[in-house]
Amino acid sequence: MKFKLTFWKVVFVTLMVGALYSTALRFGKGLGASTNLNDQFPWGLWIGFDVLCGVMLAAGGFTLTAAVHLLRIRRLEAIVRPTVLTAFLGYLLVCVALLFDLGRPYRIWHPLIMRNPHSVMFEVAYCVMLYTLVLALEFAPIVFERFDLHKPLRVLRTALIPLVIVGVILSTLHQSSLGTLYLIMPNKLHPLWYSPLLPVQFFISAIAVGLAMTIFESSLSARYFGRQLELPILRELGRVLLVVLAIVGILRLEDLLHRGVLQGLLTGAYARYESSLFVVEIALSLLMPLALLSLRRVRQSAQGLYWTAVLVVLGFVTNRLNVSITGMESAAGRHYIPRWTELVVTGAIIATGFALFGLAAKYLPIFPPQETGEAAGVPTGDVAETVLTHAGD
Repeated sequence: MKFKLTFWKVVFVTLMVGALYSTALRFGKGLGASTNLNDQFPWGLWIGFDVLCGVMLAAGGFTLTAAVHLLRIRRLEAIVRPTVLTAFLGYLLVCVALLFDLGRPYRIWHPLIMRNPHSVMFEVAYCVMLYTLVLALEFAPIVFERFDLHKPLRVLRTALIPLVIVGVILSTLHQSSLGTLYLIMPNKLHPLWYSPLLPVQFFISAIAVGLAMTIFESSLSARYFGRQLELPILRELGRVLLVVLAIVGILRLEDLLHRGVLQGLLTGAYARYESSLFVVEIALSLLMPLALLSLRRVRQSAQGLYWTAVLVVLGFVTNRLNVSITGMESAAGRHYIPRWTELVVTGAIIATGFALFGLAAKYLPIFPPQETGEAAGVPTGDVAETVLTHAGD
């Protein structure tokens, strides 16, 4: 195959070269030389986006597997494998991001033998580790099919239901516990985001993002791989997403009213910086998607579902960044702006995820057999789609 240089291949290579330099700087001279973090502000982009957002964006794995294998909604089976692949890659890359953020990454194995069951962070570490293993086992049958390994394939299929149950339990624990981490910071986290309901909000919003990411990934996969878009399935996911977003919205509104935060927001009691980002978060994650999904023509449209999913993903990514960064800046007495080395590492991790998905979809039976064809109604020209297109070249 003749190599063809494209803009996005140049971007990919540039990110990788920058990430190699940043990696050498990070592990050669430490966090202080490679980030804008300090003792007053120790968690930045690599925790706020790479970990908190990464875990949330991979939530489609447990929601879809539970729906198909536990609730027996077999009509969703066509999109389970790509969703599991997305989740598996997401958790692997979260582990990579943790190696960058940990002060002493060579001690990442310590929770295995130095147990502290009273620590929320210990629970998150164990659940993420075990759920990554569960996802590896859920993904393994795809590899076994590719290489005709029938005996281990039969063994894993026999254990599939227990694996799915364990995966749902582990996901429920650590998705919510990521919110629990911030419950010990009532005097540091801004009132717009601090809430006793943070664990519940993190868990339910992860379900919403899991549904949105499934719609997003299915749309891009259909466009690139020339497959017929599973529009009836996506329409059903859109209806469920509407309900989940409504639940999230009701919980957020009740919480804001109960704590008197909404009144303070309306009277201008909070700084414009935090208030503006809070409004952006609510508009992207709740108001705009709920307004769009309440329209039947949007729920029935491939483009409508795609762009609504994009809004949901962007909105809850903003939420996680607000909780982990924006909401902590006032107490720290400084605004945190990531260094370019932090940004390029995050960009390289995202690009690697797209590239690995493209390669896996090219060489493994990720999608069920069907006649290929142009996926009507899927928007073109998207940056993520273009990166995915060239990832398998």
